Amino acid sequence: MAYYDPTFYAGKRVFVTGHTGFKGSWLCKMLVMAGAQVTGYSLQPPTDPNLFSISGVEEQIHSVIGDIRDIAALQQAYNEADPDIVLHLAAQPIVRDSYKDPRYTYETNVMGTVNLLECVRQAVAAGHGPRSVLNVTTDKVYHNNEWAWGYRENEPLDGFDPYSNSKSCSELVTHSYINSFFADGSVRISTARAGNVIGGGDFANDRIIPDCVRAMEKKETIGVRNPYSTRPYQHVLEPLAAYLMIAQKQYEDARFAGFYNVGPDDCDCVTTGNLVDLFCGCWGPEARWENRAEKNAPHEANFLKLDCSKLKTTFGWKPRWHMAECMQKTVEFSKVWLQGGDIPAEMEKEIKEFLEV
Repeated sequence: MAYYDPTFYAGKRVFVTGHTGFKGSWLCKMLVMAGAQVTGYSLQPPTDPNLFSISGVEEQIHSVIGDIRDIAALQQAYNEADPDIVLHLAAQPIVRDSYKDPRYTYETNVMGTVNLLECVRQAVAAGHGPRSVLNVTTDKVYHNNEWAWGYRENEPLDGFDPYSNSKSCSELVTHSYINSFFADGSVRISTARAGNVIGGGDFANDRIIPDCVRAMEKKETIGVRNPYSTRPYQHVLEPLAAYLMIAQKQYEDARFAGFYNVGPDDCDCVTTGNLVDLFCGCWGPEARWENRAEKNAPHEANFLKLDCSKLKTTFGWKPRWHMAECMQKTVEFSKVWLQGGDIPAEMEKEIKEFLEV
């Protein structure tokens, strides 16, 4: 099965935006284990506790704390890193927060992308640009018709809420920069549209698995806001491994640059209620949940699924862990954390197990 080759990243200079977030921390751990020279640029971790602080990653990379909206600070960090590969994850990622502060969401998700691509464009003009760039967006970039089949990469981009729409805009910005400045293929640029991720170490607000773990920590009943909403859930290592694969493959061959959906198989597109049932089953008899649907809650999609045929056909890719394994790993990690265990060792163990499948 095709995946990224860790040896490819050995010695490569990799610039990661959003490295202090949930996905960013896991990604940096994967890159460090592969022997990459990693520079991260991001805000301070948004929560306490947070995975970045407990992962041990900060001591293993060059971490720059800065705002993606600050072009001068970003450009300084970027130029000092002089990367071979750029992985852009920095974002305001929460739908409900985007309703509370849409301007910040657009500034971060749209102008942040512009700023990052400006760093790339100016580096290329100076004769030392990167070879491979990946912009990570979301499955929510599509105009959602609430239909039963998955969205393909050629479907219209028109997210509903400010978060989803800002990511649609980020995609369009990327398309324009490719057409306007990088059409010769000297810099290979792709976007990756991933579904909802779960996994150990996510402490974000308004996400279902962190809510479950917090409830277990407090010995409370889990409250579920949208138990009937269907989402394409996958373990966090699935899209991260796909990102590294895309970045590697287009580095080696410009024909692989493009736009890719990264999501689970249909069997892992489950309702939030089903997901919490799985969590409770893995956790034990003390875990239980109740429906706490909110009246007049901000709009969120009820049904969303991706068609990942392009990724599978192009690279021979397919998901490695199905939902039962995803939840088992998530619960194992969460119990290690609650018991004060060795989080860096747990992360390395899970990454090795994932790559050995």
